[in-house]
Amino acid sequence: MTYALQLLRKSFMAMLLFSILLGGLYPLLLTVTGKLLFAHQVNGSLLVNAQGEVIGSAMIGQNFQNPKYFFGRPSSTVPAYNALASGGSNLASTNPQLLNLLKTRSSTLQQLDPGQKELIPVDLITSSGSGLDPDISVASAYYQAPRIARLRNIPLSTIEQLISNNINPRQLGLLGEPRVNVLKLNLALDTLRS
Repeated sequence: MTYALQLLRKSFMAMLLFSILLGGLYPLLLTVTGKLLFAHQVNGSLLVNAQGEVIGSAMIGQNFQNPKYFFGRPSSTVPAYNALASGGSNLASTNPQLLNLLKTRSSTLQQLDPGQKELIPVDLITSSGSGLDPDISVASAYYQAPRIARLRNIPLSTIEQLISNNINPRQLGLLGEPRVNVLKLNLALDTLRS
């Protein structure tokens, strides 16, 4: 057998071995490990309502427009929260189109709650880099509490306690900021009696 054929044979065997290991066994190991240890996340972090119906994923924002619910971070995708079109608006901070968009969003929030005198948290008027952010800042949740308490005829202290119960801390105690998942918070809101 010539040297070239030996080299070709070794190359083919290495390719076959790595194809089996990395193309079959490794993905199978990850899939099984994920299903066993992280079943909820692997299956899409799906959330269900009181009737047992799947209503969304905790990992993708939803377009809540009814003022009786907490609003999430605005989405820059078309249509809103479209996972197939994930991405930011890519508008520069000096772009007049972005400035008009921010003014419109601020005006809408002020019209929905004219008694609110606090400054609007920035994440309620700006979209995230993905346009799919499921979380808002703790300040954004508390900012919306008076509107929701008034519209649902529920004491403000009850709404604030609900927010407090749904705050997710920093990951590992140091990564990111405390945040609130809007879908989970709105589900919990629906369980309250007015």
